[in-house]
Amino acid sequence: MQEDILFQISNKLKEVRKSKGVTLQEIADEAGVTKSLVSQIENSRTIPSLPVMLGLIKALDIDLNVFFKDIISIKPGEDVLIRRKEEYQPFTKENAKGYFYQRIFSKQFKDNHIDVVLLRLEKDAKRPMVRTNALEFKYVLSGAVEYTVGKNKYILNQGDSMFFDANELHNLKCHECDEAVLLVIYFFNEAQ
Repeated sequence: MQEDILFQISNKLKEVRKSKGVTLQEIADEAGVTKSLVSQIENSRTIPSLPVMLGLIKALDIDLNVFFKDIISIKPGEDVLIRRKEEYQPFTKENAKGYFYQRIFSKQFKDNHIDVVLLRLEKDAKRPMVRTNALEFKYVLSGAVEYTVGKNKYILNQGDSMFFDANELHNLKCHECDEAVLLVIYFFNEAQ
């Protein structure tokens, strides 16, 4: 079973950029977009418009046919997608230390996009408060976390879960443990 096409495009963009030794800031400047937007696109956190995508490919000085030649979609009639743990795609987020992400699954459904991620959080993990243009579901697989959403703080232990609008400023850190692992599901609505 093949990976979702948008997920493949995001990975290909990052792969080509890194292989050419181009920084996020350099490609952003060349394409006329922000560094943050490029990072979000590369990590399948947002779907670029066609002009933005073409601008990024042009900034990488790669032929469109070469860029898209290995991009394939799931074949019609295939109903089951299996991802082996060795196929999970690691990714990072800017300004985050001690946060280790692995994308399990990413799929577009009409106007919605779902992104399923494993997040391993180290004891001293740090990042600034963030906003994500999505609804988020978090399930604590191991450890415990302190989750700040807006002005409220919540302690989540192994087996606890939460669901919230991630457009609100939010952040998390380990709570009295050396490491925490969470299953994270992002629900993006592209029609908004």
